[in-house]
Amino acid sequence: MTDTSPTAAGDSTSAARAPKAGRNLPVAIAVGLGLLALVGASLAFRPEFFVLLATVAVGAALWELAQAFRRRELHLPLLPLLVGTVGILVSSYYSGPEALLVSFMLTVAGAVVWRVIDGSGTAAVRDAAAATFAAAYLPFMAGFVMLMLAAPDGRVRVLLFILLAVANDVGGYVAGVLFGRHPLAPSVSPKKSWEGLAGSFVLATAVGVVGAVVGLGASPLIGVALGVLAPLTATVGDLAESMIKRDLELKDMGSLLPGHGGILDRLDSMLLTAPFVYVLLALAV
Repeated sequence: MTDTSPTAAGDSTSAARAPKAGRNLPVAIAVGLGLLALVGASLAFRPEFFVLLATVAVGAALWELAQAFRRRELHLPLLPLLVGTVGILVSSYYSGPEALLVSFMLTVAGAVVWRVIDGSGTAAVRDAAAATFAAAYLPFMAGFVMLMLAAPDGRVRVLLFILLAVANDVGGYVAGVLFGRHPLAPSVSPKKSWEGLAGSFVLATAVGVVGAVVGLGASPLIGVALGVLAPLTATVGDLAESMIKRDLELKDMGSLLPGHGGILDRLDSMLLTAPFVYVLLALAV
């Protein structure tokens, strides 16, 4: 995510460390590198460990979303959503796209029934709609990463997907801080700029080309397509979460990741990107 929202007013120490970046940069870099190392280690050892890691991350993001929704008197049926998350991600990896769709539908049905058992009326309808959104936004989108992982060269595909997300974030962040002059969506994310988006395109394209040629043995044009597609979808996903946070009057969805905010603040751009990267690689490689 390339949003560089300002830190809380009055934190002079953080402001001194990152006056333009809007975050504690050393901590953010350390946490980011640690997460990247954890993902890389899980992929290098066994794919099942990455499935476990993804399940924990999506479950934590669901918990953050549930806490945030309470600010608007929306109560997610968290238990069936968490159980459904495990089912969606595991079945997607082992059984493919059909299992992803079926497990998603079962998750939504289970969440709705669970909520209706607690009571009916307008509140139940609102909570059921929020549960459907949460299931589609988090585990269903993440299921496409599991579909990538299940391919014969799945570890390489997922690693490339992760590196594209990192390149989008780093390229946009650096270019935005150094050259950002023209706001991209000032009413939604004031710190995001057109210059930052250009930086995302440049670095993501470089990563995409290298990953496609070296990692997948594919045409450089596939890498260029990835480098253009990933920043577009990531930016839309980032702005969508910013709109949700603005409506909920939140700066971050959580505080589980120092220097970054919540886990959902890290996953927002990746979630919308995952199905597009999966489809592109499935058709072109």
